[in-house]
Amino acid sequence: MTVLVTGAAGFIGFHTCRRLLERGERVVGIDNLNTYYDPALKRSRLAVLGEKPGFVFHMVDIADRAAMAEVAKANPDITRYINLAAQAGVRHSLNAPFDYTHSNVEGLLVLLEMARANDKCEHVVYASSSSVYGTNTKLPFSVEDRVDTPISLYAATKRAGELMSHAYSHLFRIPTTGLRFFTVYGPWGRPDMAAYLFAKAILADQPIRVFNNGDMRRDFTYIDDIVAGVIGVLDNPPKDAAGVPPYHLYNIGNNNSEHLMDFIGLIEQSLGRKAIYQFEPMQPGDVKETYADISAIQRDVGFAPTTPISVGIPRFIDWFKAHHGV
Repeated sequence: MTVLVTGAAGFIGFHTCRRLLERGERVVGIDNLNTYYDPALKRSRLAVLGEKPGFVFHMVDIADRAAMAEVAKANPDITRYINLAAQAGVRHSLNAPFDYTHSNVEGLLVLLEMARANDKCEHVVYASSSSVYGTNTKLPFSVEDRVDTPISLYAATKRAGELMSHAYSHLFRIPTTGLRFFTVYGPWGRPDMAAYLFAKAILADQPIRVFNNGDMRRDFTYIDDIVAGVIGVLDNPPKDAAGVPPYHLYNIGNNNSEHLMDFIGLIEQSLGRKAIYQFEPMQPGDVKETYADISAIQRDVGFAPTTPISVGIPRFIDWFKAHHGV
């Protein structure tokens, strides 16, 4: 059996592919290596994956219907799909909105049609985001909460993906599971995310931008815990029952909301250097706090994150220094 993973050269996609390959799966990776951040990091991830038997890579845009049809034709043994390809970044969606509808809406729709055409399809797992909770103030965020007040286009496209997937599950009985990721960090992380930005600036003796004057909290989740959850979900597709579509939707986080300043303090400690702080107001589209209620994914697949930031941050910094030759 073969798993198709979109966004294979991305942060979560890379780690997911690696874990699948380590347990003997054949993996078909899809990525368009776009320039939202330096493609050199993506190529480095692909080089690691390329050393492992069972990995096949196609440089394809998931919204390209003809190209995706060729991928399906070349890999008729695909039975499961993990859609991690997306245009990421809340703030970037203010400046490049069509990138988000292209990848996050059109791209997911193409993948759903690909799965619909495959009579061997067993499960589609796709990435959503904690950003869908928008202006919700009840904590922790629960999948039962209303999510009809997005405050960024990024969040709106992720919510659209959840609704489209539910429709396909209902209409065509495709087992689909959505995962609302909470702030993910760790080795091979994205350069536009907090841990990477802070570490880079601190080592360069440059100020770090700290929004809302540091009064922010995040459910920081270490990458190994995230991947364990993704694969646990993949292995447990929802059942098709009369009147109920085979559809699940989960939060996937650390179930622990950490203060941003504590997160920065651990980066400083791991680097052995102090940051220069540049405090700024809250940014458009951002939220003050995230906190995941993970009871549903705990109950259904036994998801149990084990990595506190006191362990995860030093691991990230060790990788960061090795990767950059520090």
